[in-house]
Formats: sequence, structure tokens, C-alpha cells
Amino acid sequence: MTHTRLTLATAITLIFSNSSLAADAGGDAPAEILVFGSDFNLSGTPVTAAEGIVFDTQLELRPVSRTAELLEFVPGLIATQHSGEGKANQYFVRGFNLDHGTDFALRLDDMPINMPTHGHGQGYADINFIIPELVDRLTYRKGPYYADGGDFATAGSAEFSYADSLDQGIINLTLGENDYQRLFLGESYDLFAGQLTLAGAVTQYAGPWDRDQNLDKRKAVIKYHEASPEREWSLTGMSYLNDWDATDQIPLRAVESGNLSRWGNIDPTVGGASRRNSLSFAWQENLGADDQWNFSAYLMDYTLDLFSNFTYFANDPVRGDQFQQADDRRVAGFETEYRRNLQTRIPTEIVVGFQNRYDDIDVGLYLTEQREIHDTVRADNVEQSLNSLYASVQHQWTDRFRSVASVRADHYEFDVAASIAVNSGAGSDTLFSPKLNLIYSPMDGLETFLSAGQGFHSNDARGTVISVDPATGEPAETVDPLATARSYEAGLRTSLIPKTQIALTAFTMRLSSELIYVGDAGNTEANDPSERHGIELNGLYSPTEWLLFDADISYTDAHLRGVGADDQIGNAVERTASLGMIVDDLNNWSGGIRLRYLGEAPLTEARLPRSESTFLVNAQTSYRFSPNLSVSVELLNVMDSDDRDITYFYESQLAGEAAPVEDIHFHPVEPRSVRVSIQARF
Repeated sequence: MTHTRLTLATAITLIFSNSSLAADAGGDAPAEILVFGSDFNLSGTPVTAAEGIVFDTQLELRPVSRTAELLEFVPGLIATQHSGEGKANQYFVRGFNLDHGTDFALRLDDMPINMPTHGHGQGYADINFIIPELVDRLTYRKGPYYADGGDFATAGSAEFSYADSLDQGIINLTLGENDYQRLFLGESYDLFAGQLTLAGAVTQYAGPWDRDQNLDKRKAVIKYHEASPEREWSLTGMSYLNDWDATDQIPLRAVESGNLSRWGNIDPTVGGASRRNSLSFAWQENLGADDQWNFSAYLMDYTLDLFSNFTYFANDPVRGDQFQQADDRRVAGFETEYRRNLQTRIPTEIVVGFQNRYDDIDVGLYLTEQREIHDTVRADNVEQSLNSLYASVQHQWTDRFRSVASVRADHYEFDVAASIAVNSGAGSDTLFSPKLNLIYSPMDGLETFLSAGQGFHSNDARGTVISVDPATGEPAETVDPLATARSYEAGLRTSLIPKTQIALTAFTMRLSSELIYVGDAGNTEANDPSERHGIELNGLYSPTEWLLFDADISYTDAHLRGVGADDQIGNAVERTASLGMIVDDLNNWSGGIRLRYLGEAPLTEARLPRSESTFLVNAQTSYRFSPNLSVSVELLNVMDSDDRDITYFYESQLAGEAAPVEDIHFHPVEPRSVRVSIQARF
């Protein structure tokens, strides 16, 4: 669809089950689009109560300080940062410390974002390359209950969809405190039988840190799109470059002693650079009234060079403990899916699909001093592929009861050529994952859901064939290539209260291997099995056509299994909550305010120490002078909170200390700041 902005008054409960949005969503049963100014009558065919879609209207009106905060539209999901703004964010949802994406699958226009066997952590998902102005909608789903949900889609998944074209040219200039500067420019042109869209964004940002962040982020998109009643296709090229200096997490003892400010650093030479270029193609063919075929393919070239130092001088008192994590990969993949509605006595839809992804990865870990390599820990080439076949059947048994049953098969192959010969090897693994969803509506305005399913995350291919620890030379244990996640869920959604929609979900999940973030190594490691039980409540209330309130709250109890008394999962946040309000086009004024709460979490397998909770408030207001000119003001961290964005507990050693010290290490939230934007359409 074109990027024509919907107002709250006109976006009345759109359902994509009978439009091209169904193919874009790629699910067994499309989710409902929840919008504003209506009675929120329940429509659509969601599979669970924990799925939905957010359109560009909502995305534009919520104040965000970084791109990843767009994911906070997913109820219960929190995005934080513990290093420079060029690095992937850290995500929390359903009692998972997802690190940079270990158990939450992210996509953009059918392209996977998560990176398996990544230099910094399994499932690394950096969305800094996304241009928010081009996002037409965000689709989210919780749990492993969907046939097309593959690697990392255990806690859930989310997909960004770019607009097919812009209805007008847009230029957006933003200036803010701490030398924040951003410029976006985009326009679509009629070409042949379709539209050609050109867009780009440049961001520079020093930040509040004692050391200038020197962020230099550049993005570009070129997209050609054609559509007719019979078919729709697009070809998209994307380019992303980012360089930055970082202020990593800092030790609490240094701040409390007065030797280091909250905005200071221990190693002033950490930071990184990242590049991502891609070419993608999508085709949708309507074969008849009851048949649809979808195909998409992509090529990607990606690099990351990340310099970190979390332990300072614990391992090398002379040169320091700085290290470089390097990832250089080429990725190719495609997906195809066929949908058919069967004209039988019981309305039935069948979906069959195939997914393929191939990664050729050069990945390394090096010891560095001031970004100069002085030793190689390991440098490997990994070739791996994931081939997946899935099928689902949806039956509409009665007007009030339907079911979705599905199964997928995943085959993971890998070949590791390691710099340490004994750590080389090849292997494969195959997994079959059944899923079942039952949906019953006992009355108008109330739907109930029961779901059971198995998903998985892959483990780093290097860990499946390893023999010796490359840092110590000691024997190392291998991990299973594919780790299963079995989950059960019950939920409901209701619109019985006028102008309100409420969703309630209770779930339990067991993982055969928990991916744990190791703070002093800056990496993820496969750990013991785990178990989670949780409950989520979220709601929307729209008393008028221009006003919307939303709120969500979640609680999760997460534990490792079979390890004894110390069974906590580090950084597994137990409670999250958020409350928001947006106003759209009230006498040319629009705006929003957002309150976000990230609860406490154990920092180790023991119950203590624990992180402190974080509470933030962001606000935004804009005024439209004319249909083509508007000004907006964002006030970030309204209360000037001095809370922590992220907290870890591990050993580190400062210069002058005789031995490593166990301590809390944290990254502070950025102080209150103002950003002003001027947007013109032409």
C-alpha cells in the first residue's frame, strides 16, 4: 500500500484477511488491526490473543529516542542499550533477557534480521538500519504457535513493513541537545506501471557522554513497486553505514567513589562500525478467487567490527582487556508460500510454504589495545543453511469455533573451518515442530484462545563442533544445534466494554537450552534448560475519534531447570508495564506521552544481587501549520530520571586494583533532552 497517513477517525478496525496484507503477514491466521475512534468490535481471525498490528499513525505519534523503541509497541517488550547507538539494542519480553535477539525473531519485508553464529551473540538483531518514516506497519506475535515462525521465534516475533510508495515527498529535519542532528528525505515517482521511491536518512549525535559518541549513521532505500488486481511485485535495495565511539557499562564502585562520572568511561577507545547492504524481491500472485502464491528472495552483505572492554585490566594488567568481535557475512535466501481456500462443507484454508537461508560467515575474536590487534583468539569461516517446510490447515467448524493445526520441519546444516584445527567440523540437525490453536467465541465481543506449540532457536555453529576453549585451551562441551521451546497458552480478548478492547494471556514455556548473556565476555552462551510461567494484560480505550489510551502489564517467573537452589536466569526481568496516550489532529495539534517501567531482575543464578527498576517518561507534541508543514517537539526522559538503562554483575579490575572485584556494572539512561523537528511535504 502507499504511505497515505490514516487519521484516528478514518482508521476504523481494518482487517487484512481479505487484502494483500494477509500475504505480507505470513501467518496461519492474520491478526486484527486495532485502531481508534471505534467501538472495537472484534473482527479478523487471530490465532492468539497476543498478536496485533500497529499502523504508521500510531508509530508517528509516540515519542521515541531510538529506532528500536518502535518495538515497544509490542505489549510487554522493552528495548534498552548498554553501549553505543550503532550497536544492536538489548530486548526484554516474557521474562527473557533476549540480549540482542536470541529468542525473538525480527524481519523487514520478508527479510530476516537476526544473525545466527554472529560475532557478538547468537541471534544478533540490529534494526538501526530501518528508516522509521518508511514504516507502514508493525506486525507482532507472541509464542511459537505459527507455522511460518522459524529460527528465534520462541518468545515471539515482529515484522516491519515498508510502504510501497510515499503519497508525497517528505523532508524532515531534527535538531536536539547534545548535538543531535538528523535529516530524512524521501519521494516517490511514477515510473512505467508503478512507483519508484528514493529515500535516505543521515544522523549525527555526540550524546551526553564525557567522550563524544561521534555517531555517524547513513541509510538509503530505493524501491520499485507495481500492483494490479492479478499480481503485485517489488524490488528493493537498502544501504546502511554506521560508525560510532561507545561508552560501555561502567563499574558502580568507580562512580560511588567519585573517581568516575555517570557519563564517564574506563576505556575511551571502544566503539565500532557496521555495514549492511541488501537487495530483495517480492511477488504476490492471485491465481483465482481462492488461490494465492507468494514468493520473496533476498541477498545481503553485512559486516560488524565491535571493540569492547568490560573487565578493563582483569586479564591483562598492562595492555588491558579490550577485544574485537568481527563478523563479515554474505546471506542469501528465499521463501515461497501457497494459500488455498477449499470450497467444502466446512470452510477450510490450507497453507504450504518453504523457506531457505544460507550464510557464509567470516567471524573472529581478537585481543586489541586501542583498536589495534595484538593476538587472535579465534578466526573461523562458517557456512550454514536452514531449510524449512511448513503446512497449516484452518477449519471454521462453526460460526463461533475454529482451529488452526500446523507442522514445520527444519533442517540445519553447518561446516566450521576454525583457526584452531580441533575446533573444525561439520554437522546437521533436523527438528519437527507441531502447533495447534483453538479459538472459540462464546458471544459477540468475546473470543477465547488455547494454543500449544513447539519452536526453536539455533545455537552458534561453532559451539556444536568445539573441542577446546580457544581462550584457555581446556576441553569444551558442545551444544545441540537446535534448542526446542515448548509452550502452552490460554488467552482472551474482549470488546464488551464500550470503546475498549482488552486482551489477557497466560503462558508457560520450557526451553531445552537457555541462551545466557555473559556480561564480562560480551557474548551469549548456551546454558541449562529453563522454564517460564507468565501472565500479560493489555488494553486500548478510545473515548473519542482523536484520543487513544493504551496500557499493558506483564509478570513472568523464569527459572533454570535441574540446577538446584541457584536457578535464577540473569537479567530475566519479572515485571514490565507501560501507559500511553496519543492525541491526533485536535485543532491541528497532535502528540503523545509514554510511561515505561522495566522491573527488577536477578543479576546471577542466585537471587541476589538484583538490578534496580527503571521508570521513564517521554512526551511529544506537534502542530500542523498547513497540510504540508508541521513542527514537533520531543521531550525525552521528562522527569530527568537517573535510573539505569541496563545492569550487570560480574568481576572486573580497574587500574590500580590488585585483583578483580565483583561489582554491579551499569549503563545510565540518557538525561532529559529536547529535540525539535520540522517536516515539510511537497
